[in-house]
Parts: sequence; C-alpha cells; structure tokens
Amino acid sequence: MTGRDGRPGRGSDHPVDHSTVILGIETSCDETAAAVVVGGTEVRSNVVSSQVDLHARFGGVVPEIAGRAHEQVITSIVAEAMVEAGTKPGEIDAVAATVGPGLVGSLLVGVSAAKALALVWDVPFVGVNHLEAHLYAGLLDEPEIELPIVTLLVSGGHTMLVAFEDHGRYRMLGSTLDDAAGEAFDKVARFLGLGYPGGPAIDAVAMAGDPEALHLTRPMIEGYDFSFSGIKTAVIQAVRAHPELSTPDVAASFQAAVTDTLVAKARRAARDLGASAICLGGGVAANSALREKLCDAATEDGIQALLPSRDMCTDNAAMVAATAWWRLRADGPTGLGAGVDPALSLVPTGPA
Repeated sequence: MTGRDGRPGRGSDHPVDHSTVILGIETSCDETAAAVVVGGTEVRSNVVSSQVDLHARFGGVVPEIAGRAHEQVITSIVAEAMVEAGTKPGEIDAVAATVGPGLVGSLLVGVSAAKALALVWDVPFVGVNHLEAHLYAGLLDEPEIELPIVTLLVSGGHTMLVAFEDHGRYRMLGSTLDDAAGEAFDKVARFLGLGYPGGPAIDAVAMAGDPEALHLTRPMIEGYDFSFSGIKTAVIQAVRAHPELSTPDVAASFQAAVTDTLVAKARRAARDLGASAICLGGGVAANSALREKLCDAATEDGIQALLPSRDMCTDNAAMVAATAWWRLRADGPTGLGAGVDPALSLVPTGPA
C-alpha cells in the first residue's frame, strides 16, 4: 500500500486488519485529544484536554486562544495517550488527524503534529473528516451493529440526520437551516444567565423545571431539515413578556421543544429507511433528556438506540482513530501534502 503521494511507509507492508494500531489526534475546535485504537474498535486510550475554562468568560470559543492552547499541550497529550495505551512508537501503524471541518488554526496544530510523527516513525498519515468521525463514535461500543442505521449528529456547529448505509457509504437526509441545536442551547443559556457551555447548564437547571410551563411550537416537524432560531427567539420574547417565569421552567420547556423535534425527525427517518438503530453523535448527544426520549422512542419502535458514552459524544480522538482505520483500509494513506479544510463537508465516497 502506498500513499497518495507515492510514499510507502512502514505501515504499508502489511494489510489493514484487526491488529492495526492507529494513533488519532483531534484539534478541530477547543479540545486537544489523542487516542490509540486497535483494529478500528478497541480503544486502548482516549485522552482529552478541554479548554472550557479558557473560553467561558468570552461566552464562546475564541479561535486565537484555542490555537495557542493546542500548541501548548499537544505534545503532552499525545505522550499521555501513548503511555495510557502501553504502546511504543514502533507499534504504531498509522497516525491520523482531523483535517476539517473546524477552526483553521486549531486544525493546523493537530495535522502538523500527526504528519511530523508519521514522518519520524515512517508510517502512513490519514486525514479524517470530523463529521464522519462522529458517525463512527457510536459504533465503537457496537461495532457489529446491523446496517443501515440513522445517525443524529447534534453539536454546537452541526445538526444533521445521516443515513449510514455501509462503511463509507452514507447520505445526508437533513440538516439545520439556521442555528445548530448546540448553538441554540448556548444562546438561550447566555440569555438566561446560565453561563457557557450552554448545553450542560440548561440540562442541569431543567431537571428542577416543568417542561410544559411554556408552550413552544415544535418547528418544521415535517421533513428532515431543522430550524432552531425560532425556538430561541420565542424563549426570549416569552421571558421578556413574562418575567415571573422561573429559569428552571424556561430551561425545561426550551429543552423539551428541542429534544422533541430531534427525536421526532430521527424516528421518522429510521422508519423510512428501515434502520436497525438510531445513533446519537456530537456534544448535544450528552443531553439527558435527549438520551431518555430517544431510548423510549427506539424501544417503542422495536429498534436499537446507540448512545455513546458522554466522553464519546464530545470531540475526542478515539473516533478519529476508528474512522482512520476504515479510511486506511478503503483508500490508503493521505498524502503528506494534503492541507486542512475548515469548511469540509460530509461527502460520501462509496463503500469500503
């Protein structure tokens, strides 16, 4: 197996199989992560360094701060992942990193580190699509799940429904037309004075609230596309008109409207596709109400709900390494001349 630039590398003298060891690196936004995964499914380590405290006072991620923070910790995070996995450099068969989408400065830190290690260790480099990696996060716990499945990918930057028909073969069913679900959570939390990140803050406060205290229309309930800007605006207008509303009630009502919409569309997609399961992915997949409602819906429909652990919902490198295993087997290495793409989209490339 040779790379797209013709470079063979040590990792190309044997097939990609269940003994293949891949070091994955993730730096697309504000988490610096590294992981060692064997055979695309066995997670030996998964180390994440969060920058939440650095960005909290700004109410969101500041790209320049994120890039510098990645530079400061990337070497130690990779070393920690290697030690935790009990893996030596000579045992690594390939090094992978997220090439997009994401913040350009952050992406460059991870990709540069991965390419440097690939050169030093004389192994292939594999560039990974961050969105595709989220599709594989749910399969780490259930690698033998029968396909097709429907993946509901919900984060601060993305809300989409994807038909995962086979490895490397998937199609977009729907996406957000305005605010992503996580973005709406952040904006409502900021308005309510709950701080950043908004998703966990609203989830915690909503536990003490009444989800029916404030009637909010479930937007665009037909079809597969999403729109959360209207819910956000409705919450702001309702609170201004009725300042006596309690924050827990508002948070619970908002959360119920968003999660009802997400589950209804994912459920319909699974029925239309004849999917064996609905899989959650992305940071919002850690939301307790969303996880509970999806489990209930899947049980009622007689299908499986794939709920990654909360550590696997947020950005991590285990999902990058797992995806790289499939990509290396299907496409071979990525050329070392390949760059990053902050606006990279989820484009299917055919069956593995």
